[in-house]
Amino acid sequence: MALKNNKSLGQHWLKNRVILDDIADFAVKEGVENCLEIGPGLGTLTSSLLKRFKKVTSVEFDENLAKNLPKSFPGKNLEVINADFLKFDLNTVEGPYSVAGNIPYYITSPIIERLLLAENKPERIVLLIQKEVAERIAAEDGKQSVLSLFVQNRADVELGPVVVKGEFTPPPKVDSEIIILNPKAPEIKEEVFKLIKTGFSSPRKKLIANLAGPKSKEELKNLFEKLGLDENARPADLSLKDWERLHESML
Repeated sequence: MALKNNKSLGQHWLKNRVILDDIADFAVKEGVENCLEIGPGLGTLTSSLLKRFKKVTSVEFDENLAKNLPKSFPGKNLEVINADFLKFDLNTVEGPYSVAGNIPYYITSPIIERLLLAENKPERIVLLIQKEVAERIAAEDGKQSVLSLFVQNRADVELGPVVVKGEFTPPPKVDSEIIILNPKAPEIKEEVFKLIKTGFSSPRKKLIANLAGPKSKEELKNLFEKLGLDENARPADLSLKDWERLHESML
């Protein structure tokens, strides 16, 4: 019996072998023999990963898919775990390891946040996600968001090839893009993000207007001038280091 996709789980299956091989190739890193796959589905990406890693651990939420996946790869070093990835214990993964997956759009941010905050961090993360979100994560100053600042604080970000919606079965409504994250030690302290979130409370407003309260707008204008920041800057204009300097100056 053919397995059908579950729309409620955001299942869109990619069958283009060139793209699947690209994802697997990006996940390869010297000295990393294990790979954690998120949402293997029918195992099309799993096949490429098994050719490049000594062991693949695949976490699949769909019980039927999880049950059938091992049958497609007899004799291979594949462990399939039927679980919700957002509840899966990353400390059980043998390291060092990479992460790869074609993930549901609606849980992209929680998955990335979980991986970057994990005690047992992966060496590399390669995900196929919504193109718009991938570009938002890789944004440069002037187009920053809380998400991009969070990710860029904890990983070096690269964008891979765009994958048009027609490459999927069934096709989603938007195009996708491969994103490659190389986790690193945080550039700025986590406490700075309280200020960042306040600053982005109204993203289109001038940052000074969003931060006014404990300090007056006049005090903030003087502070911005001292730091070499434009008093008309909006939250998206500041870099991680700008936010850190601003945080330290407002203590």
